[in-house]
Amino acid sequence: MADVIIVLNSGSSSIKFEVFRQSAAELDAVLRGQISGIGTHASFTAKDHHGRTVEERSWDPPANPTEEELLGELIAWIESRLEGDRIAAAGHRVVHGGRRFADPVLVTPDVMAELEALVPLAPLHQPHNLSAIRALALAHPGLPQVACFDTAFHRGHSDAISRFALPRALHEDGIRRYGFHGLSYAYVSRELARLAPELASGKVVIAHLGSGASLCAVENGVSIDSTMGFTAIDGLPMGTRCGSLDPGVVLHLLEAKGMTPAAIRKLLYNQSGLLGVSGISNDMRDLLASDRPEARQAIDLFVHRIVREIGALANTMGGLDGIAFTAGIGERSPEIRAEVCRRLGWLGLEFCPESNFAGSSRISRPGSRLSAWVIPTDEERMIAMETLGILAPAATHKPVKELVQ
Repeated sequence: MADVIIVLNSGSSSIKFEVFRQSAAELDAVLRGQISGIGTHASFTAKDHHGRTVEERSWDPPANPTEEELLGELIAWIESRLEGDRIAAAGHRVVHGGRRFADPVLVTPDVMAELEALVPLAPLHQPHNLSAIRALALAHPGLPQVACFDTAFHRGHSDAISRFALPRALHEDGIRRYGFHGLSYAYVSRELARLAPELASGKVVIAHLGSGASLCAVENGVSIDSTMGFTAIDGLPMGTRCGSLDPGVVLHLLEAKGMTPAAIRKLLYNQSGLLGVSGISNDMRDLLASDRPEARQAIDLFVHRIVREIGALANTMGGLDGIAFTAGIGERSPEIRAEVCRRLGWLGLEFCPESNFAGSSRISRPGSRLSAWVIPTDEERMIAMETLGILAPAATHKPVKELVQ
């Protein structure tokens, strides 16, 4: 019998999971999958460590299980597959850790209360992250659960980078730049140290490009600056999020257009970005396949903002040695990588199209002053590693029945 760690990454319409078996000091992935289409046409897919599908299920209307019900079914299914292994702990992706949480933390009622207070800062993610914690506490009230934060990797930012030009009292009240996608950046930084240690000790921009997108300036493995700020809506244009926006636009929508805060929230989070510009899709694959000029406009805006922000982050670090692409678009869209890399030629990036389209890890030519890489992220493994790191103190924690009251 071995100990296993369950990792849950719960979002607004999907729940990703992975199960890791602890073997000596190693973590072996044994199961992974997701529930998608929550609220519409929910479906469940799971694969074993060989990538073979071991379960497929769907719920068609009028059957429309809630997120909590689906989490309960997922946990029960995982238990049925453990074959005598013991669930030792669960790790959760929690988007916002606020000012207090700079490291993974064992979940207690007090911690949950603080995380609940951060929901307005990450309304698309935080409520669902916390729902998964409650659902697991209901099924296993004595199980250690660990919250791992997307903001934690960026907590060392300087005052000049973390501060807005607002009255000091607002800064002290928590209105500051936090940065997100930290679990992804932490994992890619570790992988970069393994693949290219000399580069990892230098100045790198990591491009997390997916439905959510951001860039991070990393120097010697430490986050220096990021394109995201107070919320996960800031920075680059994303699938449906607008990215950086003149705050005067929000005032205009309120005052001249008569829009309500709720309508503006929906506009900025759900109706903008690639979807809003193109009017076609929030999926980069659809836009690249389209011959409509609106699709091209969305792509051009996306690439322009990436390149512009790379220049800004390079300036913050006082130089740039390399760039690493990751996440859905970064890992699987050679077309976007090519457009970004070609526009960085003036910085000394000698792009290699053959390596790029062949799926190589390094996509710059040997001898290129600025190197370019593709490094798949694995936030679930990063969460498992962080959870494992605090399992010893977690073993003596008190039951968390209070979380479900």
